[in-house]
Formats: sequence, structure tokens, C-alpha cells
Amino acid sequence: MIGDHIHQTLKQVRELQANILEKQRFKGYSGRARAVAGTGALVGTGIMSMNFYPGSINAHLVGWATILSFALCLNYGALVQWFLFDPKVKRDIRRLKPVIDGMPPLLVAGLFTVALIECGQFSYLFGMWLAMFGLANLASRHVLPKGIVWLGIFYIVCGAALSLAPDQSFLSPVPVGVVLFVGEWIGGVIIHYDGKVDSVMRQAVITEMVDGPIE
Repeated sequence: MIGDHIHQTLKQVRELQANILEKQRFKGYSGRARAVAGTGALVGTGIMSMNFYPGSINAHLVGWATILSFALCLNYGALVQWFLFDPKVKRDIRRLKPVIDGMPPLLVAGLFTVALIECGQFSYLFGMWLAMFGLANLASRHVLPKGIVWLGIFYIVCGAALSLAPDQSFLSPVPVGVVLFVGEWIGGVIIHYDGKVDSVMRQAVITEMVDGPIE
């Protein structure tokens, strides 16, 4: 009888630990990686706007594919490093659930990209990319700092503005590069300093518990 109670208690403890693990703040994204990726987007779009760069649709598609590859390598490379080497993670696959939660908008963006390219509607790519990226940020709002919500809204608003802008050309990438530069630096700062704020708050709580409230 006692053994059954112990077994039930241990089961409840494990379930509680699993729930806490899933709900706690996600630390796998790198603020520095986001900021560098945003800088890469600005530099890449600047290069594509120069006279020596081919002014063709295919050349600009290649340019954007390069920018995307650079950003993916930075962000997911940092994610993999965190998952494999952070001692707090212990390579627990459940820690990657927030990454999966943010994937649907990005996958839809990929499908829409293919569809718009096949239809020759290149001018709508920029607005769609930014809006879907904004939705991806919103999808992670429960496990990332609260500021990510405003960042997601920023991207969605910019995407809508570009989609509705008259004479928007796929061969004029600098406005999108500026949006990504600003947005990713903001996102990078939010994520990077979130951990430091948490550490300061924890230290303040410990100090108050040990020494009493500060007069």
C-alpha cells in the first residue's frame, strides 16, 4: 500500500517536472546571432543594390538565398551548440519544443515563396516574408521575453506596408534589409539581455532572503 503511494507520488513529481520544463523560458536562441544575421541582411541587400550586381530576378533570388543561408547557419548553429554543450540542457529533446512551435509560419513562407515565384509575383515576396517572420516571433511569445510580441507586430506591420506599397520592386531590396537590420538588432538585444536581467533579479531575491530587505 505504501509502495503504491510512493509510486504515485513519484509519477506526479515527474509530471510536474515535465510541465515546468516545457513552460520555462527558452534559452536556445542567441541574441548575438540574431544581431549579426540582421547586419548580414543589410550588407547583402546593399551589395545587391550596387551597380556591379546583376539586375536580374535570378541574381536577386540567389542573393536572398545567400542571406537566408547565412542567417540559418548563425541562428541554428548557435541553437545546436546550446543544445549539445549547455550542461543545464542535458541534451533533453523536450527543450527544443519552442523551436518546433515557431516553424509553421516559416514553412508556410517557404511554400508561398515557391508559389509566388512560379506565378511570377515577385513583388509580393518581401511583404509575405516579413509578415510570416513576424508570426513566427509571435508563435514563440510564451517562451521568449515579452518584447518579442512587439517585434512580431513590427514585422507584420512592415510586411503589410510593403505588400500594399505601390510600385514595390523585387529588385529594390534595401528597404527590407533595413527592416531586418533594425528588427534583428532589437530582437538580439531583447534575447541577449533577458538572461542578464533574470540573473540580476535572482541575485536580488537571494540577497533579500539572506540579508533582509534593503532600507
